[in-house]
Amino acid sequence: MAHTVDHHDHAHSETLLGRAFFLIASFMVVEVIAGLLANSLTLLADAGHMFLDATALGLAWYAMRLSRRAGDSSLSYGYHRFQVLAAFINGLTLAVLVVWILVEAVTRIQTPEPMIPIPALIVASIGFAINLVAYRWLHGRHDNANVKAAALHVLGDLLGSAAAIIAAATVYLTGWTQADPLLALVIVVILARGAWRVVRDSGHILLEGVPKGLDLQDIRETLASEVPGVIEVHHVHAWALTAEKPLVTLHASVDERSDLQPIVERLKEVLFNRFGIDHSTIQVEHGPCPDD
Repeated sequence: MAHTVDHHDHAHSETLLGRAFFLIASFMVVEVIAGLLANSLTLLADAGHMFLDATALGLAWYAMRLSRRAGDSSLSYGYHRFQVLAAFINGLTLAVLVVWILVEAVTRIQTPEPMIPIPALIVASIGFAINLVAYRWLHGRHDNANVKAAALHVLGDLLGSAAAIIAAATVYLTGWTQADPLLALVIVVILARGAWRVVRDSGHILLEGVPKGLDLQDIRETLASEVPGVIEVHHVHAWALTAEKPLVTLHASVDERSDLQPIVERLKEVLFNRFGIDHSTIQVEHGPCPDD
């Protein structure tokens, strides 16, 4: 029964991610065209933010689809790392977009350009509504880390759409065209923060860094103190396939009089219950470690 519920929840989350991805990706194209026609830098900047969101949603959705596929002789751990590599490339691409928007905003502050506010205001308002719909779809599905991260991306895009609305309304009511590049700078900050986090987090995983929230010393001490028969835990290495899939290898020195199978089972139980690690490779040893 539990497996059936989990499978249903996974399928429902995948469906919601797919809907949100196609909705936001489709409107992103509309927003780019409207931004070019209205000469609205804020609208184009918000389209850049939607690009980040659409990519994040697409990666999360595709990752859930790929997670059904088992490992093979070429990729023994499966296809999970694909989303990490794609996220890293996406973050670098977004960084280039941030530089372009920044240069264009500074240029327009120094030399103001006319903007057509009404189309920009209409499109930005529709974008806000679309992001609100997508957020309502994803909000509350926080049992899945992919969906939670996607919901946070969409929430950030709501701020970008709000900035575009304010810029267009200000130009329409006051004629002050510099409101457009100034508020574009606000979106640049949001985009730059998102790009940095994507590059930093995905790069950390690709470099096989210790997953966030895991303390190797805590793992050593916990296993040695809570598993009877374990004398010492050493050579602990932790990395992750994705942010949600941590892996660990370790050596455990055990009492020579102990039965090894129950000790290994208990070690894995503690790793899962205390640290959320469901895949571990454990080498048990009697006497000195052969790798020292």
